Amino acid sequence: SDKPTLIACRTTIGFGSPNRAGTAKAHGEPLGPDEAKAAKAQLGWTAAPFEIPGDLATAWRAAGARGADARKAWTARFAEAGERKAEFERRLAGKLKPEVAAAIAALKDKHAAEKPALATRKASEAAIEAIVPHAPELLLGSADLTPSNNVKAKAAASIAPGSYGGRYIHYGIREHGMAAAMNGLVLHGGIIPGGATFLVFSDYCRPSIRLAALMGVQAIYVFTHDSIGLG
Repeated sequence: SDKPTLIACRTTIGFGSPNRAGTAKAHGEPLGPDEAKAAKAQLGWTAAPFEIPGDLATAWRAAGARGADARKAWTARFAEAGERKAEFERRLAGKLKPEVAAAIAALKDKHAAEKPALATRKASEAAIEAIVPHAPELLLGSADLTPSNNVKAKAAASIAPGSYGGRYIHYGIREHGMAAAMNGLVLHGGIIPGGATFLVFSDYCRPSIRLAALMGVQAIYVFTHDSIGLG
């Protein structure tokens, strides 16, 4: 299929544990030596601790070698990519173009001289407009609040069905999905994602924000309209 696929894995917590499978005890407590021994017996596991049976090691190494030829062919193509190769490596290394720092410095000088009265989100919008033309790795989006969050730069086309070359994602009313997708984009590499919504909706993003913090990934969260009266 050329459409997204949802794989639902129906599992039993503590599977294999004869006395704790499917119970809260398998979730909140260690099995302990006796129950661990019973679980190994039920699962037919006879290897000693930290010992990897030969058949499993062989299967694992075979799985790792499956893509060797494809990787070798890709590496050969990549070596001939010229300027695209250098740009790809720059993005994966997380090194911004020097034009980004120059654009930020110019904007700071402009605002310092003019001293405009701006809402925070409008100042953020000005910064985004300055940065986006020089940072092709920046992929922003909003959870159905684009006109309010002010994170869509004029230079960033929207990603749409059949048109995937844009640099802006309309996530819809999917704050949790947006934050989770951002983590995936960072972990892929070469992309700096940013997602926006009202601050009150950050609660929906919290599980993925927690994971982003634990993993130390470079995901950008833009939370505007700090008010319980909005949302």
